[in-house]
Amino acid sequence: IDAPGHRDFIKNMITGTSQADCAVLIVAAGTGEFEAGISKNGQTREHALLAFTLGVKQLIVGVNKMDSSEPPYSEARYEEIKKEVSSYIKKIGYNPAAVAFVPISGWHGDNMLEPSSNMPWFKGWSVERKEGKADGKTLIEALDAILPPSRPTDKPLRLPLQDVYKIGGIGTVPVGRVETGILKPGTVVVFAPANITTEVKSVEMHHEALVEAVPGDNVGFNVKNVSVKELRRGYVAGDSKASPPKGAADFTAQVIVLNHPGQISNGYTPVLDCHTAHIACKFSEIKEKVDRRSGKTTEEAPKFIKSGDAALVILVPSKPLCV
Repeated sequence: IDAPGHRDFIKNMITGTSQADCAVLIVAAGTGEFEAGISKNGQTREHALLAFTLGVKQLIVGVNKMDSSEPPYSEARYEEIKKEVSSYIKKIGYNPAAVAFVPISGWHGDNMLEPSSNMPWFKGWSVERKEGKADGKTLIEALDAILPPSRPTDKPLRLPLQDVYKIGGIGTVPVGRVETGILKPGTVVVFAPANITTEVKSVEMHHEALVEAVPGDNVGFNVKNVSVKELRRGYVAGDSKASPPKGAADFTAQVIVLNHPGQISNGYTPVLDCHTAHIACKFSEIKEKVDRRSGKTTEEAPKFIKSGDAALVILVPSKPLCV
């Protein structure tokens, strides 16, 4: 999933990142570039924190543009970046020992698919995690070492819509990733929160028909008698006969304030990106402040929260929303 890097497109970055099993954080080694990304408002910081907050627990760090470090392919520059990024991701909640760091040049191809002769000092990456150790030399090997998470096929079907297409000769085709459960042709699905029910005619992934789609599959599925206008990004498909999804009048959320200019108190109404939905929600009650890493309560019913705080909050959507 190529998620955008520019802060103006953070909405799409969240939509993309929320679907990932692993994040590859690309850090630029060029003079001044790394410093800009890791600065207080930099995108390196924001993206790493968002990835962790969105539940992406596996991380790879690609130290890119090694060809434009000073001098080119500088071991000292790589080590400096590795040290600083390690300490930052540790603060967020990642375990640096389980994160592969790879010095690369996307432009020249160094350490992408083949070990680079330009960095003889790099002896390879190694990671340690509960499931065992892994090591390698290249970015592709680090990607191959990702552990696929167990897929929740036994839970009720939930598929947040990323888009809805009208395809000539076929009809209405919603697309999205199965989060939980199984989607099969013949399933009678309901789209929450609109409460539209219809039968699934066929399910496709990469232009191939599937007999079933399981969690992690990005699929398109053809539905009967529903127009494109009735469905939209952010709706959630589920099985109408087995724990169907519903809109929430309100919900309790753990909120982490990354970066906010002032204080946030009851009544604040920001736009929320929830799976693929994008809807204004009101902070109706800040219930408690919590420690970000342990989840323990640190203050009951605070008057406000600010940057760096984590809290449990009751949110009320301004329009129907399926969480």
